[in-house]
Amino acid sequence: MSKAEVFRDLHRHRAPGDPLVLPGPWDAASARVFAEAGFPALATPSAGVAASLGYEDGQVPADEMFAAVARIVRAVEVPVSADVEGGYGLAPKELVERLLETGAVGCNLEDSEGGVLKDPRAHADWLAEVRSAAADRLFVNARVDTFARGVADPERAIERAALYVAAGADCVYPIGAPPEVLPLLRAGIQGPINVGAPTEGGPTPAELGARGATRITFGPGLQRRAARALREIAEGLRP
Repeated sequence: MSKAEVFRDLHRHRAPGDPLVLPGPWDAASARVFAEAGFPALATPSAGVAASLGYEDGQVPADEMFAAVARIVRAVEVPVSADVEGGYGLAPKELVERLLETGAVGCNLEDSEGGVLKDPRAHADWLAEVRSAAADRLFVNARVDTFARGVADPERAIERAALYVAAGADCVYPIGAPPEVLPLLRAGIQGPINVGAPTEGGPTPAELGARGATRITFGPGLQRRAARALREIAEGLRP
């Protein structure tokens, strides 16, 4: 079984309260820590990788992002999915080729740009081209940015999710969805749902799973916690 098949299989038949938890490594060292802790797969956060490379979120050149993902993939044996933001303006075929060159088995793709939601039907068409180029070699996680862009109505997220699933997305990610609306999203969305977990406080991964999450990711939260811990260590080194 290929790593892509293993990764896809990890999303199947998840029991309520037992979501797939995917820590977000920002470099090779953090990836090894998470893999050695026993997590079966990982999912890079673009913002965390950006911080590790000295960039603001959304400002990493495509070549540097793909190179960083490749280093993470090489560092571990478990499958790695990559957050590649909005695809860096690449045509679907080139985007897929570059992802496969890194060794990644999946990708996270946003449906807003410059803080503005994309036309959902046009984005669905683009996702369909990505799926066609990737076939089963990549697990496509389609981000739904309505909540993040101030659209609080869950139905708008459900509508976009339906278009993306019909286009071939393997999973949808209504980023920023309040935990209390997860049961409604679960009822209205076909297939796996990715939910971002708060790294401090808020519902646990198990609680989010019980509310409808198939898988849990952390965005840049883990990298930011690590950076805070390092600052505390650094302060202790001062004379």
